Amino acid sequence: MKLSAKRILSNPVHCLAFGFGSGLAPKAPGTFGTLAAVPLFLLLSYLSLSEYIFVVIFASIVGIYFCGQTAKDLRVHDHPGIVWDEFAGFWITMIAVPVSWWSVLLGFALFRLFDIWKPWPIKWVDQHVHGGLGIMLDDVLAGLLALGVLHLLIGLIS
Repeated sequence: MKLSAKRILSNPVHCLAFGFGSGLAPKAPGTFGTLAAVPLFLLLSYLSLSEYIFVVIFASIVGIYFCGQTAKDLRVHDHPGIVWDEFAGFWITMIAVPVSWWSVLLGFALFRLFDIWKPWPIKWVDQHVHGGLGIMLDDVLAGLLALGVLHLLIGLIS
């Protein structure tokens, strides 16, 4: 399938998988996808903690379908432009984090670090789990690792 912005954005599943178009960035689409997740996180931060967690779990589960179907349609496993996994991973990073400019910046940096670096078990999952689950799971794990480190740092600062 030919990859064009029009074709991606006109299909709702592909549009979501490509992070509302943020994954179409010619360089560092994962970083642009994570940046696009920030304003949505700021809106989601007004939810109660239980509502926020529900939305994050729901986004992660439906992301398996969005990312898997888009990869299948494009015939490219984990196309770099598929960034819904970055959305979910960043939102996981920010669970129960007090919202401030520095917490968002630190959460962003930690999530991108673990998503790019892929320490064990993230790297193993990235290499061995395929389809939509594989696309999502490595970023979910990166988000969980970033979440732990972020809460540890917040605890040390407080």
